[in-house]
Amino acid sequence: MSQPRILILRAPGTNCDVETKAAFELAGGQADRVHVNRLLENPALIGDYQILCVAGGFSYGDDVAAGRILANQIRHHLADVLQSFRDDGKLILGICNGFQVLIKSGMLLADADDGQAAATLTWNDTGKFEDRWVQLAASGDKSVFLRDIEQMYLPIAHAEGKFVSHDDPTLDALRDSGQLVLSYRSQSGADTAAYPDNPNGSQHDVAGVCDTTGRVLGMMPHPERYVDRTQHPRWTRGEAGEVGDGLKVFENAVAYFA
Repeated sequence: MSQPRILILRAPGTNCDVETKAAFELAGGQADRVHVNRLLENPALIGDYQILCVAGGFSYGDDVAAGRILANQIRHHLADVLQSFRDDGKLILGICNGFQVLIKSGMLLADADDGQAAATLTWNDTGKFEDRWVQLAASGDKSVFLRDIEQMYLPIAHAEGKFVSHDDPTLDALRDSGQLVLSYRSQSGADTAAYPDNPNGSQHDVAGVCDTTGRVLGMMPHPERYVDRTQHPRWTRGEAGEVGDGLKVFENAVAYFA
């Protein structure tokens, strides 16, 4: 399959679907923006695609909690369809609000033994919306999306991005299984990242998590906002590379089906 098809899922309040579509197409894929209502009306529609991406933004205005309403729609009406999609060897990516949706729908991490969510994304320690660029480090080769990536410089923009695990044993298990695949990195070289390098106070500086297969990834930073060198905030000063750091995330997904 030379050109995989990507379904960019959007809902009222989603605002990064156009940029995400452009990023996947720049990487060589064929992407469609699909409203969640179309998928609810015809769940079989997803069978035409190889990659599902839940784009960033503020789905349903982040009413109740960030990503919660769209997550509930998935959990109660689309869980079986998306489970089959994943089990068929396909890829799922959630960016920012999409990460919040995946983790709150249960599509990313299995629930803890007591039936509660293994982890969640909650309010930033600052109690406010954080909009800045951050240094990131990718670890291991478990995630399909992050293969051959060691570090990235990407923008974040969220108010509820603090990754918090159910308990310490759960966090340790996620780390030991290699699922904590993306982390905020200290610009000073310290082992842990303090604010503002870690913009939200996430445990273990977590910026992204994958499932046990490595084919489902949720990440708070926005790779679609840095696919071209001119999107770097200091590109005119020669600090940007030939291409934006985020492009490799989309290229990896497309190459998986090449």
